[in-house]
Amino acid sequence: MLTPRRIEIFKAVVDEFIKTAEPVGSKTLQKKYNLQYSSATIRNDLLALEEMGYLEKTHTSSGRIPSTAGYRFYCENLLNESSVVDQKMELAIRDAFEASTMNIEEAVQMSCQIMSEMTNMTTGAIGPDSSVQTLQHIKIFPLDQKNLVCVFITNTGHTETKNFHFDEDIPISDIETCTEVLNDKLRNIPIARLAARMEEIRPDLDAVIQRHDLLFAAFVKAFVRFASENVYFSGKDRLLYQPEFEDISKLKKLMSMLDSSTVWKQIGASENAVEISTRSGAQLTWVNDLAVVRHKFRVSNQESGEFVVVGPSRMDYEKVVTAVEYVSKMIENMYHAEGDDSDHE
Repeated sequence: MLTPRRIEIFKAVVDEFIKTAEPVGSKTLQKKYNLQYSSATIRNDLLALEEMGYLEKTHTSSGRIPSTAGYRFYCENLLNESSVVDQKMELAIRDAFEASTMNIEEAVQMSCQIMSEMTNMTTGAIGPDSSVQTLQHIKIFPLDQKNLVCVFITNTGHTETKNFHFDEDIPISDIETCTEVLNDKLRNIPIARLAARMEEIRPDLDAVIQRHDLLFAAFVKAFVRFASENVYFSGKDRLLYQPEFEDISKLKKLMSMLDSSTVWKQIGASENAVEISTRSGAQLTWVNDLAVVRHKFRVSNQESGEFVVVGPSRMDYEKVVTAVEYVSKMIENMYHAEGDDSDHE
């Protein structure tokens, strides 16, 4: 059974393993955590905790590490959710928010960058569902006759920038005319329906634009990507320095996952996944050696995004959960009111 002594020893094992990534033995616990028990008692309790499924024994050492069930128990019962956010992180985020007039996308990306630096984890955000966003305006900035920058603006103020490159020269007049047609025909169309809508207005482009085929193909491709690419990650390289991801094949698979918002939204349904919710609203998911901490943030009555921290199961949950919750609330406090107001205009 889980006695208070065994819980104390178990917590010390988790805390030590989070810090060192090394299997933990009885002598380390006795020396570093001032446990007032004999080595024999600690060893017996470590064995009992292993038999209960909360610890695992490695092949290379007599020490033990937490199991997925152990991390779950730790986060459900021993996590201090009332702890304050790291002061350096709080100051960095507050200063950045107060010193600039960022749109929601810029604020989210900056928050991810700060969280990644402060937690030493890969941190990202999954943007609002494109099915509830509509296109409001397209702006085109020609660089020359083969290159242009296109900015899509949605009803929520979200912007998406795409770079277009053509193998042939496209007259500036064709680009301008195409923009006028698209703004006229695509306004208020849901982002997820833009590519299909392009097929419907193709005759309108054919009638007024000389190189309509090149422009048509470029915009369809951009709209498809706009509807599916709403995930951003900062600090991907931090995964390279985690001993759990030294296996190249495992690392490649994880890197490919970082580009798919669908993967992270459905991570809890993965085979062997274990998932819990904290009282603060964070979602914690474990899949093999991978841990994912998520927390939603609302930007309007219709839209919400999600902060995501990805790393090894051996992460500082107290620091990460507190940080994700704090940043989510900061984003909501700054932008949710604006989203509400727009709903009533």
